[in-house]
Amino acid sequence: MIEWIENPEYVDQVQKKNKNFLILFFYAGFSSPAKRALAEVEQFSEENEEVPVYIVDVEKVRGVHKLFGVRNVPTVVALQKSKVTQKIEGVQSAQFYARFFAGVHSPHHKPGTKTVSHRVIVYSGPGCPACGTAKAYLRRRGITFREIDISRNQHAAESLVRRSGQMAVPQIDINGHLIVGFDRLKIDQFLST
Repeated sequence: MIEWIENPEYVDQVQKKNKNFLILFFYAGFSSPAKRALAEVEQFSEENEEVPVYIVDVEKVRGVHKLFGVRNVPTVVALQKSKVTQKIEGVQSAQFYARFFAGVHSPHHKPGTKTVSHRVIVYSGPGCPACGTAKAYLRRRGITFREIDISRNQHAAESLVRRSGQMAVPQIDINGHLIVGFDRLKIDQFLST
């Protein structure tokens, strides 16, 4: 089930109607990544009809994104009992969403049980094969992450060098722990805690 949010008031109604679980997809027509993500979210919704999915066009329904801490489009936000439990920025595949939300919206999922969520940032650069390998590994594991291209973000690059003392990429921040390079053992270690 997929539906477009027409006004800010409707967001409240949607949350009351779907107390256990719902997904909000924050979209903007000016964003080509958001358009690509919309196709994936629509496919996810078609394959998972039992999951309530609502689309918020930030150009038409203004201000709602701030209520959920959304700063970029596209962003997918999962709500359980009107609280944000998961947030995914950027374009992901329909299969990624299905794996990511598996169990959370399942009838076998017990309310009150915790799903482990990690804050993962991958600092990368153009033409970096190890960066692609690291991102592919995280995706295979179903780990959502935010990617920052340090060639386009000077502030992030400088901050990274201050933290690690190195300019190498990839650097992966998992819940505040920084890993320089693609080190599968360290990634697994920090994701298991």
